[in-house]
Amino acid sequence: MRNFVEKITDFLVKKIVLLVVLISALGLMHPDSLTWVGPYVSILLGVAMFGMGMTLTVDDFKNVVRNPKAIFLGVLAQYVIMPMVALALVKVFALPPEIGIGVILLGACPGGTSSNVITYLAKGDVALSVSMSTVSTLLAPLVTPMITWLLADAVIDISLGAMMTSIFQMVVLPVILGLAIHHFFGSFSERVMPFMPAVSSVTIVLIIGGIVALSSGKLLEIGPMMAALVLLHNGFGLLLGYGLAAVFHLDSRQARTVGIEVGVQNSGMAATLTVMYFNPAAAIPAAIYSVWNVVSGAIVANMFVKLDEKKGQPCLSENI
Repeated sequence: MRNFVEKITDFLVKKIVLLVVLISALGLMHPDSLTWVGPYVSILLGVAMFGMGMTLTVDDFKNVVRNPKAIFLGVLAQYVIMPMVALALVKVFALPPEIGIGVILLGACPGGTSSNVITYLAKGDVALSVSMSTVSTLLAPLVTPMITWLLADAVIDISLGAMMTSIFQMVVLPVILGLAIHHFFGSFSERVMPFMPAVSSVTIVLIIGGIVALSSGKLLEIGPMMAALVLLHNGFGLLLGYGLAAVFHLDSRQARTVGIEVGVQNSGMAATLTVMYFNPAAAIPAAIYSVWNVVSGAIVANMFVKLDEKKGQPCLSENI
């Protein structure tokens, strides 16, 4: 039974891009088949974040004390670079407020959990990646609504307190609960952990499918433009994050980790919040970002591995 679960989990994780594309196509062509997901997106996000919490340990928080400079720099870059790039793109593309809010909210979200996997593949510092994702996620209930309010409240009325509460309930609370179960109920955690990657993958796929279905009409109209915008947003995040880390003299592994953390957003959280507080069309950038995150991550990881090989450096995986 365990081997069967591991095979299913491995398939779902490895084929998540294909699954996202397929369910997006289904939501686009037959929206009625997935609009039922809409009322449950917050619950699904909570399940995905609980899965993230289950992967954390107390030692991950000790790493914050060991690497304060890199973590502080990375989290600061996360919450400065991505929101400002988002605002610039909204201006350059002259987006209407109902769509622009989705781009700004996406930029104001913490790093995505897939950044940890991408960092591993890129031979980066996985412990640093996990610590940055954790810290930026725990700060999200305060920082994400504040940034969104500061950058977008001039055109759209934002319920700051309600959004803070929602992020705490959907993101931070499930992460803390997952961490607590992992720490205090080790045997139970070991039994359920093989299922968690598959559960998280399915929930993210369902969230994206539901959002595409809810915004299918608008997606056909603005999809190509949003794809170009998402590519630029992600690309600038990766480049500027890496460049900033290099300027502050972080080593190569840390610099690539910071670049990946900054460029990879928690698009599931962004999509959920836009559906809850704004409109389904505003979640289109986050839905497209969910797919592109994985694609660009694979490209970047491959680039760094080839760069290491070209320099004649040994494989770093044993140090991760």
